[in-house]
Amino acid sequence: MAALSEQIREVGINPVPESHPRMSGWDTGVLWGSLGVSFLVMVVGIFLVPGPLWSGLSLGVALLAILVGAIVGNLLLAIGASIGADVRVPTMVLLRAPLGIRGSYIPTALNVAQLLGWAALEVIVMAQAAEVLVTQVLGGPSLYGLWVALFTALTLAMALAGPIAVTKQYLERFAVWAALATIVWLTVAVLVTYDLGALLARPGSPDMSFLRAVDLVVALPISWFPLVADYSRFARDRRAAFWGTGIGYFIPNVWFYALGATLAVAGSVAFDPVQPVVPLLRAIALFTAGWLALLILLFVETDEAFANVYSTAVSIQNWFPRASQRWLIAGIAVVVLVVALNVTLTQYESFLLLIGAFFVPLLGVLAADYFVLHRQRYETAELYRAGGRYGYLGGFNVEAIAVWLVGFVTYLWLGGLPTNSGELIGQLVGTGPVQIGGVASWLGGTLPSFVVVFVLHAALGRLLLRSPTAVRTEA
Repeated sequence: MAALSEQIREVGINPVPESHPRMSGWDTGVLWGSLGVSFLVMVVGIFLVPGPLWSGLSLGVALLAILVGAIVGNLLLAIGASIGADVRVPTMVLLRAPLGIRGSYIPTALNVAQLLGWAALEVIVMAQAAEVLVTQVLGGPSLYGLWVALFTALTLAMALAGPIAVTKQYLERFAVWAALATIVWLTVAVLVTYDLGALLARPGSPDMSFLRAVDLVVALPISWFPLVADYSRFARDRRAAFWGTGIGYFIPNVWFYALGATLAVAGSVAFDPVQPVVPLLRAIALFTAGWLALLILLFVETDEAFANVYSTAVSIQNWFPRASQRWLIAGIAVVVLVVALNVTLTQYESFLLLIGAFFVPLLGVLAADYFVLHRQRYETAELYRAGGRYGYLGGFNVEAIAVWLVGFVTYLWLGGLPTNSGELIGQLVGTGPVQIGGVASWLGGTLPSFVVVFVLHAALGRLLLRSPTAVRTEA
């Protein structure tokens, strides 16, 4: 395990050499399957059905939205993974091709911000789960700060080990099997406890559209797009990356969404705007041997925080390629510890939709650039040469960045997040109500923004490539 970890650290953001240890389709599927096992996924399922502050679908329609959204989201994620496996570089380096070397710094900044947020959210969730388990199930004292420190330390250790070592030495040997057994048990417990037919018969709210719910489901798999190539670059080939990532994340993704929605409709999960995960944890703890399920899922949850911390370091290396990955990971863990000790989970739904608004169009730019404009071939060495093929004008491909911005606005306009900055900030920090209606919320923002960006960049990019006045200068 130590040897594998050292090899991974030496790679940094450079192309993965042929001699480097590789991940098979099974390895990749296990990694992404484990990343899909998360309490936060269940919380999104809760948002799909009617709640005290939001509209929702009936359970049957919500389950269909989960299936459709998971297919769309995981297909997009798998496309990103396959490109990463072809070029064998991290996602932020990969984005140098369509956006320019300096243009890639824009999504890098967004990605570092979202990954720090996700890492802190995961540590908060794990600490809350441990707190519920110890105080409400075992009757012990409150030790929330200690749990935050413990899970941050576990996250740090896994991030230092690296993805291949974590997958082969931890996930495949123990975590994935424990998680599978726990999910099966939890599903049986839900089906035995509640009348599924009666739950399916309950009506939904008319204000939430089907495709709006699909947007929420797509948001979680698409949130992994900015880091998917950080892991698929280690895949054996494109096929292993595509199917391992897509199917690996799809299965637990659908499963946990469905469990969250079902528990919410059954009335087992109350609403807590400050700690939305805690009522869910209490509901699980009430089942027979629920404390054991919480304990197992608690430790399986550590891999989400690990992936966020590891990829934050890799993304920062897109700015500072000579920076030590080990020291970056250590510094990031300190930031996560401080954030997790001082913030709470608020406006989680708006956070998810904002992620989709940024990264669905960005994937559309990359897909059009790689599959249409460059015919599935990037010059890897040029990704690291400032004045080379991807230097563009001063390091920025203005056309691609402008198209990305068009896609972002399209998502917000159709999807329902407010375009007014004050209202948007109010939602994200919890001072405003959750808004779920856009000018065409029935249409959703995911597919329209992806299609608009894909078509625009494919068309404009082809015109610029043919133009004799297209100039690339030293970045």
